[in-house]
Amino acid sequence: MQRVLMDKLIAWKDEANRKPLILQGIKHSGKTYLLKEFGEKYFKHVLYIDFSENKQAHDLFDMQGDAQTIIKNISIYMEKDIRAGQSLIIFDEIQFCPGALDALKLFAESARDYHIAAAGSFIDAALPHGYSMPGGKVSVLTLYPMSFYEFILAQSPMLAMHLKESGFEADAYKTFQKQLDEKFRDYQIVGGMPQVVQSWIERKSIETVDKLLADIIRDYECDFARFAPISMFPKLIAILNSVPAQLIKQNRKFMFSKIKKSWRAKDLDDALYWLLRAGLVYKVEHIEKPEIPLSGQANPAHFKLYMCDVGLFRRMGGFRLAMMLSGDGDYAGIKGAIAETVVCCDLIRIYDAPPLYYWSAVKPGRAEVDFIVQDGGHIIPIEVKYGSAGRARSLLQYKMRFSPAKSVLTGADKDKDEVLPLCGFWNLKEWIGEGCRTYKALR
Repeated sequence: MQRVLMDKLIAWKDEANRKPLILQGIKHSGKTYLLKEFGEKYFKHVLYIDFSENKQAHDLFDMQGDAQTIIKNISIYMEKDIRAGQSLIIFDEIQFCPGALDALKLFAESARDYHIAAAGSFIDAALPHGYSMPGGKVSVLTLYPMSFYEFILAQSPMLAMHLKESGFEADAYKTFQKQLDEKFRDYQIVGGMPQVVQSWIERKSIETVDKLLADIIRDYECDFARFAPISMFPKLIAILNSVPAQLIKQNRKFMFSKIKKSWRAKDLDDALYWLLRAGLVYKVEHIEKPEIPLSGQANPAHFKLYMCDVGLFRRMGGFRLAMMLSGDGDYAGIKGAIAETVVCCDLIRIYDAPPLYYWSAVKPGRAEVDFIVQDGGHIIPIEVKYGSAGRARSLLQYKMRFSPAKSVLTGADKDKDEVLPLCGFWNLKEWIGEGCRTYKALR
């Protein structure tokens, strides 16, 4: 399956003053597959070490030595020649070997002619006390679950490329409306975890999809026990399990007391911080005034939580497929939460994990804009509709108060110039580049 991050790996390969690379991301997002594919396509030799499986390889980094000595020892251990510019060395699950993480600094200082790429899950959250990411000494890329564009690319490459090339001017979304509706429904069910997507392409079995998603969730829970303090384990499980139920409420603000009445923020802050660092959930904080810097306007105690993948969100919530296929007015909370999860995950991918916010006002009239994001010098409000966009009263009220230069309304419509199709939200940057037609149409 093609991943758009491959282009960034190729650019890293060709950098003149290249640093070692860390490819981070949640477990099962496809990091290992992508790095191996990258190596096979663009290098003569690939040397792969999995530190979670190969305990003996840890010894290579316990000995004192410079970068050249470590390279020589890896070559001897793997029984393969390592040639600068021709070999790719992959350190997988690097969080299991802090010594290898430290060695990346040596490679950055005196061995930049070698291509060294590391991959890891939960790196920030899992490292032992006293270890940290080698900031400034490495290049860091994050691989997220597949976007809807990548989901289409894996099944209908010609359709995906047509959408990419034609943008929003060639009526591509209207021409292929039926096909896009079907695939976008599938995406909301399956999500973007590559193993699950591959299974869906091959078998089209909902039962298999749900089993794979359940296995991934259990694997995350096992990693909680492996990497997090034992006292934190039940809190991590409780917070994660609570995300779907809290997001489908009419008031989607996350409340610790909804998990357990006796629990308060001070009891769960450490577990929430761990999940955020691990990348399993995304936090969207409340603001009252959209002013730069947005962080200065945020209320950290008032926030919403979103899952890192829409398929995982659906599976954890136990939402039956009949709920998603019913009429527009049925199960509005569930459908709205799923649509917002898609948009949230896209925003995280597009802007590479930016701080996200939402805006609400009590008077005059209840209004809430789902997401506020900063794009360059612009603060952009984004309102999400799972069905037809309608009048977007909350976005209109926001615009009347703050007069943003750009705004985005997204929904199921594909025949309205002022609405960014929800299935095309992955292409938000181009929409913004066209001047955000929503602002012109709705003001």
